[in-house]
Amino acid sequence: MTRTLRPLEERASRHCSSEAKPAFSSVRGAASLALFGAAMLLLAASPARAHHGDADRYNQEVITVTGTVVEVQMVNPHAHIVFDVVEGGKTVRWQAELGGPQQLIKQFNWTPATIKPGMKLTMIGRRLKSGAPYMNLTERANIVVADTGKEIFRTPNFGEPAPTGPKGTLN
Repeated sequence: MTRTLRPLEERASRHCSSEAKPAFSSVRGAASLALFGAAMLLLAASPARAHHGDADRYNQEVITVTGTVVEVQMVNPHAHIVFDVVEGGKTVRWQAELGGPQQLIKQFNWTPATIKPGMKLTMIGRRLKSGAPYMNLTERANIVVADTGKEIFRTPNFGEPAPTGPKGTLN
């Protein structure tokens, strides 16, 4: 099939006519619709992909930190404990990241009274590689109430050695 090229004015008037045209009747329109649909699928899938690994942000070796609770944030996707630690005579504000609130309630029977401001806790977890006062309590971690010795949180892999492969993987 051969196509005859029409003068530019005729082609322009055909595309700019005031006649109503069906939406997405052209190949370009269909491609735009497909691209829009793909973008919407990616946006809809984002919450499903929101949970992620720690992206190698934490040291593999665990540390022990004892401090006084300032606040507990039971929010999704991760709960946080904000606490003060005395280091070298100075008070340093720390944060500890846990799993989600639902996990803490279901697996550890946490209630609003489990951790309250003013409680002294000893936590074992992994510190940020940057050295910032932030620790992860989702792997090889536990929390003990310092005054009573009562353990209130323990991950299933607590006490296991740090992974030894490349970047701390088990490979």
